[in-house]
Amino acid sequence: MSENDRTEGRYASPPCMAGEVAPDYFDPLGVDPEQARDVARWRRAERARLRAERQAISVEARGAASNALAHHLRELLAARFGSMQNCVFSVYWPIKGEPDLRPLMADLHASGVRVALPVVEVKHAPLVFRRWTPETRMVRGDWNIPVPPEEVEAVTPDVVLAPLVGWDRSGYRLGYGGGYFDRTLAHLSPRPFAIGIGLQAAQLATIYPQPHDIRLDAIVTEEGVQFMRLPGDAEKAQEASGWP
Repeated sequence: MSENDRTEGRYASPPCMAGEVAPDYFDPLGVDPEQARDVARWRRAERARLRAERQAISVEARGAASNALAHHLRELLAARFGSMQNCVFSVYWPIKGEPDLRPLMADLHASGVRVALPVVEVKHAPLVFRRWTPETRMVRGDWNIPVPPEEVEAVTPDVVLAPLVGWDRSGYRLGYGGGYFDRTLAHLSPRPFAIGIGLQAAQLATIYPQPHDIRLDAIVTEEGVQFMRLPGDAEKAQEASGWP
């Protein structure tokens, strides 16, 4: 590629072409408006493709993947947090073919963990989290997702799960495009430990991270832990080695 093909350290090609040239290349600090529009178009197309592929998975295969994923997640939680007795653990209610972790929600509740679900109370604002138990009378929230009702206690999570439409091995998440999860992580202090939950087949070379995208602390699929964020120089070494 000639020097004329580069502009201030960024590839002049739109993201889709840049991915063909170097799939793992992207400048997360790039704010070029044209580049941002290209990324937005690419993400819309990838969301549609990945969601269609996920919906095409059989009920049996989806159930097997959910069970395997729950097993790996239990191991990660035990290794990182022990019994979790003092933790508030935010899960999610599965929609659109997402891995179903409701049995894990019930098991954790039975063991004394405070389980919560995210709720959109105000459009384009950070999520709030309401306590959930197997006895909770659910109501319809945004996108008709079942959520605990308004009178239920609001809590601040120590650990949050985020469903993934797509993901990459640098720990970035392709979500549904509303920006709620990144907005919430940026708002919460202290920031909870964030775990992305998705299928192995949804792996991408990169999501072309933008300045607003927040890297997850871990990503778990039915094949195990695919990313674990480590502090400081250890994190950089992990990314360079392509762990795991």
